[in-house]
Amino acid sequence: MILKNSLNYLNEFFDYLITQIRKYYLSSKLYNKKISKVTLNGLEYKPSPSLLDSIIKYNKEKVNIDNFLFSDIWENKNLNSKNYKNLNSFFWLFTLDLKSSKKDIQSIIQKWIEKNYDYNISSWDIDTLSKRIISWISNSKISYEDSNEKYKNKFDGMIKKQINHLMNEIERSKSVDNKMIGCSAIVLSGIAYNDNNFLSYGLRLLKKIIKLSFNNESFPKSRNIRQLVFYIKYFVLIREWFKESQNEIPEYLNEIIFYLGQSYVLVSKNIQKDLLFNGNHISDNSYFDNYLRRLGYNFKNENYEVGGYVFFKKKKCSLVADLGSPPEKEFSKDYQSGALSFEFISNNNKIISNSGYFQNYNHQLNLISKSTACHSTLNVENFSSVNFLKQSSGFYEINSSLKIFDKKIVNRNDYWSFEASHNGYNKKFGITHHRKVEFFHDNLKICGLDKVKKEKDFKESNFEIRFHLDPEAKVMKTQDGRSILIGIKNEGWKFTSLNNKISYETGLYFGNKNNFVENQNILISDKIIGEDILIKWEIEKI
Repeated sequence: MILKNSLNYLNEFFDYLITQIRKYYLSSKLYNKKISKVTLNGLEYKPSPSLLDSIIKYNKEKVNIDNFLFSDIWENKNLNSKNYKNLNSFFWLFTLDLKSSKKDIQSIIQKWIEKNYDYNISSWDIDTLSKRIISWISNSKISYEDSNEKYKNKFDGMIKKQINHLMNEIERSKSVDNKMIGCSAIVLSGIAYNDNNFLSYGLRLLKKIIKLSFNNESFPKSRNIRQLVFYIKYFVLIREWFKESQNEIPEYLNEIIFYLGQSYVLVSKNIQKDLLFNGNHISDNSYFDNYLRRLGYNFKNENYEVGGYVFFKKKKCSLVADLGSPPEKEFSKDYQSGALSFEFISNNNKIISNSGYFQNYNHQLNLISKSTACHSTLNVENFSSVNFLKQSSGFYEINSSLKIFDKKIVNRNDYWSFEASHNGYNKKFGITHHRKVEFFHDNLKICGLDKVKKEKDFKESNFEIRFHLDPEAKVMKTQDGRSILIGIKNEGWKFTSLNNKISYETGLYFGNKNNFVENQNILISDKIIGEDILIKWEIEKI
């Protein structure tokens, strides 16, 4: 362990040293000269700004540039990091109406170019730079048209210089999201300027992203539902650029959209409730659904399993479980250790939930929300089924993993069931966890069985099984102490575990992005001593 930690520190030191040397090189005159070699030609394809409707979150009511105060805007040094990035990405151009003064807008862009002509680590980071290029080109009616040749040459040259930098640096990025946004900017520039060099590079990178970031089911290797939605938005956007510009659409782009669309329907549209597994939080995708309909996309999926998740749905009831193994370390920064956890939905009410995800990795709640205790499953001695190690990037990634085995699924009109085991507590406590959950449609009843099985090197330990509830749910223990009543909106359910001690406690709910509120969770707790433990529980509508 000491040797391993020493090697990690040594690697981090060399990474830091290389990063500092590279920063110096990128700021040098030699590098500036390298990326400044461009051929000047004007925009040939000017995309419709509405194609960005799935990406840009802004008030649909357009405003005039005259309503903003842009005097000496680039001299403002009091902006926080978020506002600085938003300003320099130029996505605010999408909020302007076409009656805005083109002269004023182009003057603002020209001043930005004069101030940021050379590489700047703050305004040239991959995410901000890529969005700026997409915005400048997509808003060409106000950012480019009716300008003089001198301005156009500066505009065209600056875009190409930034693309040269992007092509030089993008594969060094460790963020797959930034690579996707950067790839989109490169492809758009290739189409817009009819530049085969840009387009060929962008398409090669697109192929590489698909190959490296998706599993054999074409589901993100991160198993992150939020990232699935992110990817399909950008793939559809790129496809629409090809279509609108009357360029041939690559077949592999059609293929990945087809498979991602099938997954999207299953995890988002069919359930119609945000599922709080592995980095997901509550989000409104209705605008994206409208966007897809407007462009003629109609995805369908009759399956019930994808990406390690199983989805049961009939009429007003849905049961979803995480039966997948954790992702590889490099894709695990948003992974949550909720193996064998489940969520149950009735009449659009979450009866059983997970706690959600606190996305800000700089906050201590990020690590807390990744724990097994924040999921509707079993945890032992308050340890998670996988553990995480903080990286130099600040993200917590998987340090030790688990395996899922003995998986069985039954999906009938009158009956659902899933069962599986995992070995996440084997090494530390010498036990495996097996869970079986059944749902009987006629009785509107869930029957659960959790088995804690002794293995080699077994250690006595305490366990807890939590069933997290929506913050709106109300709970009350019955007089006999054997059941807990759950009330949410106009529904009532009864939780029972006759042979185990049950109670409820206050917890934290992270369903809304980077926010938390208190909620209640039902708790079964006991001690694992010398025998295998069987924990039976039921949830029945009343």
